[in-house]
Formats: sequence, structure tokens, C-alpha cells
Amino acid sequence: MLSQVMQNAINDQINNELFSSYSYLSMSAWCEYEQFVGSAQWLRIQSQEEQAHALRLKDFLLARHCRVTFRTIEQPETTYESLVDVFEKSLAQEQRVTGQIDKLYELAFQEKAFAALVELEWFITEQVEEEKSAREIVHKLKMVQADPSSLLDMDRELGQRSAPPEMGV
Repeated sequence: MLSQVMQNAINDQINNELFSSYSYLSMSAWCEYEQFVGSAQWLRIQSQEEQAHALRLKDFLLARHCRVTFRTIEQPETTYESLVDVFEKSLAQEQRVTGQIDKLYELAFQEKAFAALVELEWFITEQVEEEKSAREIVHKLKMVQADPSSLLDMDRELGQRSAPPEMGV
């Protein structure tokens, strides 16, 4: 069994992951409203991935015979200045989550919660990929933002993302 401190921290991270999912869904809705349907698709899949992360942590707690406590999810931002703004906020969100995961890993180390350390290693690796992906998109969007046809090509490229098979989407 995990200490109560560790259980609380993982429950907090479940909430963080669900907020990220909610936030990406909001970004997706904004993009679709603005006719960036490819970006909307990319962000919708990202929302589903964040939800899957929350479920992974929920399943971990239950496997350790710990209580899962769902908390209120904050309202995400709903309006954005541009497509670049959306993805800059996506990158900032991923950087926040990386910090949250790092703190959770540090707590698990201090608590000698070895099973949690192993589980969290997956999240650390995932966050490296999440930040890299968001950073690349921001970079490309900044390069093409003044060129409408290039922006549309970029949107089309983002729309080609498909959900991983394990998500069943």
C-alpha cells in the first residue's frame, strides 16, 4: 500500500491529467470553430491521450489497493488569438505537466514508493515526447504563420495524426 501522502499526490496528478484532457478538448473545439479541422483532430487525439494517462494512474492506484478520489476540474481557456497561440499554450501545458510528474517522481523517491517510481518512469519518457512534439509544431507554425497556404498545409499535416491502437479511437 502507498502512503496517504503518495496516494494524495497521485490523485492530484489524475486531476492534472484530466484538466489537460479538458484543455486540449477546448483547444480542439476552438480550432474546429475557426476551420482548422486538422489541428482540431490532432488536439482531440491529444485530449484522449491525456485522459488515457489519467486512467493509467487510476488503474495504478487501484492495483495498489488505494482509493481514487476524483476532484473538480477547472474550466479551461476557451478563446485563443491564433493557431500559434493554441500550440504555444499546448507546449506550456506540457511543460507544466512535466514539472508535475518530476515532483511526483521526487516524492515517490522520498517515500520509497518503488512501484510508483517504476510507473512514473513511463510518464517521464512520455513527457519528453509530448514536449518535443509540441515544440516542433510551434516552431513550424511560427515559420508559416504569415503564409495562409502554408498554414493550411500545416493544418492538413496535423490532421493526418491517428490515435495509437491501444486508445481504440
